[in-house]
Amino acid sequence: MLQTSARLLRLLTMLQTRRSWAGPDLAERLEVTARTLRRDIDRLRSLGYPVHSTSGTAGGYSLGAGAALPPLMLEDDEGIAVALALQTAAGGSVAGIEDAAHRALSKLEQVLPNRLRRRIKTMRSSIVRMTDTGPTVDLSAVSALAGACEAQLEIAFDYNDHHARVSRRAVEPHRLVHMERRWYLVAWDKNRTDWRTFRVDRIVLPFENGAAFAPRSSPDDDVAAFVSRSVSSGPYPYRVQVVMRAPIEAVRERIRPSSGSLEAIDGKRCRLRTGGHSLESVAIWLACAGFEFEIEDPPELLEHLQRAQARLARIARAHTRTDASAEH
Repeated sequence: MLQTSARLLRLLTMLQTRRSWAGPDLAERLEVTARTLRRDIDRLRSLGYPVHSTSGTAGGYSLGAGAALPPLMLEDDEGIAVALALQTAAGGSVAGIEDAAHRALSKLEQVLPNRLRRRIKTMRSSIVRMTDTGPTVDLSAVSALAGACEAQLEIAFDYNDHHARVSRRAVEPHRLVHMERRWYLVAWDKNRTDWRTFRVDRIVLPFENGAAFAPRSSPDDDVAAFVSRSVSSGPYPYRVQVVMRAPIEAVRERIRPSSGSLEAIDGKRCRLRTGGHSLESVAIWLACAGFEFEIEDPPELLEHLQRAQARLARIARAHTRTDASAEH
C-alpha cells in the first residue's frame, strides 16, 4: 500500500483526469478500503481542495474549481508540450503575457525531473524564433472581451478602421478568433444591424460595458470561416469566387485563411472566395497559386487572366531571343 502522502497525490491526480469517479473504482485503483478512501477525501478537503461527493448507487467523487491551483501530475510528453507552449506564448501576439509565461516556465522547470529538464533545456537552446513585428493586443483586452462574450454584455468602443478612420461602435460581442497572429472580435453591430469583424488591436481601450443582451444565432456554424471570409474579401472592392481543381487539404497548404476562405466541394475540388484592390492583382495571384481553377464570379476575371498570360508570354519570348543571341 502506498504511503499516505503519495496516495493523496495519486488520488488528486486521478480526480483531475476524469470528471467524476465512482467510490469503489477509486478505492480499487488505490488499493485501499472505502473507509480509507473517505479519510483521504477528507484530508484533501482540509488542504483546501473542493472534492464534491454524491451518494447512492451512482454516487462518487469529483474535483470542483478551487481558489488555488492544485499540483499537476504531468506525463513526460505533457510536460514538454506545456514548456513548448509557454516558450511560444512568450513571443506571441499578446502583449503582457511574456513575463507571466516566463515565470510559469521557470516554475515548471524547477519541479521537473532531471531527464525532462535536460530535454527542455536542449529544446530551448536549439529553437530560434524570428523577430515578428506584427500587431499585438493587450492581455487585459483579450480577457475583458472574452468576459463580455461569456457574460453577453453589450460594449461600446472607438474603432480605427483600415483607412485610419475612427468611429464609435456599439456591439453585442459573440466570439474572439485568433488567426495568423491577429485577434478578431466577431460581434453584432447595433448601428449597422449586421454581423461585423473587428481587429482587436484597432479597438481603442478602455471600452464601456452596457446592458445584457439575448444571444443571436451565430453568423456561421464555423466562426473562424466567417472571419476568414470577412478579412480576405470583405474589405476589398473586388470579390472573386473560383473552383480550385484540387483537394481542400492541398489548397490550404498554399492559401492562408487571411488570403481566402475555402469550402470543400468534393474530394477533388474546393471553392475559394477572395478579394483584391484590382482584378489584375487577383488574376496574377491565382495564377501563382499553382492550381488549375474555374471562374465562377466575376466573369471579367477571365479577361485579366488572358492579359496576364499574354504579357508573360511576351516576356518569355523576349528572354528566349536574348538567350539565343548570346549563344551566337
